[in-house]
Parts: sequence; structure tokens; C-alpha cells
Amino acid sequence: MASSAPQDRRPLVISGPSGAGKGTLIQKLIDAHPNTFELTVSHTTRQPRPGEKDGISYHFVSVETYNTLKINGDLIEDAMYADNFYGTSKAALAEIFEKQLIPILDIDMVGVQQVTINPEFEARYVFIKPRDLVVLEQRLRGRGTENEQHIQIRLDQARRELEFAETAVIFDRVIVNDDLERAYLELEGFVFGLE
Repeated sequence: MASSAPQDRRPLVISGPSGAGKGTLIQKLIDAHPNTFELTVSHTTRQPRPGEKDGISYHFVSVETYNTLKINGDLIEDAMYADNFYGTSKAALAEIFEKQLIPILDIDMVGVQQVTINPEFEARYVFIKPRDLVVLEQRLRGRGTENEQHIQIRLDQARRELEFAETAVIFDRVIVNDDLERAYLELEGFVFGLE
């Protein structure tokens, strides 16, 4: 694949249940096309997982700091997930646009619903889904980062997100991630308009 930039420079919104492989697919796209894309760094009130770095993985903030961003209208979207807040700041998007890169937002269905009704935000929408919930549960358990209660919360959320993807007319593309390379080629083909 040529490393020329996509003609469509709108941000990419990539959504899907936790454990569906969004992060892996996004990273493959960024690695394969340097100086083209950048993932927005979301703010969150959750604690860092092992290996995560503040300002790179997320902006890890207090609930008070998060609420200030929200009250001041500095978030383009925000949601609560598994008892923690997550949100994308307008400043994070602006920084990426200033670098003349294409922003990628990795957000859940609540965030997707918020940005689709924002008249100032135009994007392309992709939903990444697992082959089935059994595979998703195996991936979540394989991480070893969640207790049983959080795994069940994430599985319940996944059921709602999968139903949302099937019924909403928001997504430009739904990709089943049952084979990483095939799913990546489908994502890349969509992003670069090669289909």
C-alpha cells in the first residue's frame, strides 16, 4: 500500500466493545502510515494499568479536573464506562489538526452518539466487532487486568454496543475482527478509499 495520505481528511471515529481489537488495529494503521494519523489522547478518571503512561495512553485526571473540563465545554464527547469517566478534549483534536494529521478517536457508543449530533464535527465512523461474545470474553480475561465484576460490566456493555452497531445508521463501516490481518486490510481499504 502506498503511504500517500487519504483524500478524505475527516477524523476517524473507531468504536466497538472493549477487547474487540480496536487499539491493535488503530496502532497498525498509524505504524503503517507514519505522519498521517494520530490517536487522540482521551482524559479519564480511571487508574493507569501497568505500562500505561500519563499523556500518552490517557490523560489520567481527578474527577474534579474532569468535571471542570466538562463544565467549561472543553470536551467534544464524554461518557462513563465501568465507573470511570472518559472524554476527548477539543484541545487534543486541535493539536492533531495543527500538525496536519488525521485524528483518530477511539470512543464508545455514548461518545459516538454525542459527536454525531455535533454540527461542528464531521467524521467517518467505523465499528470493530468481535466474531462473537465468547471470543470477546476470552480476550478480556486474557488481559489479566480486570476483576470478575469489571469483566461482567464490560460484557454487558459489549452486548449493548453490538446491538447499537446493528441498529444505528451511524457507521460507515462495520468490520468483524475475526482475523487481524483481514480486518486490518478492510480498515485500511476503507480509510484510503481503495474499495
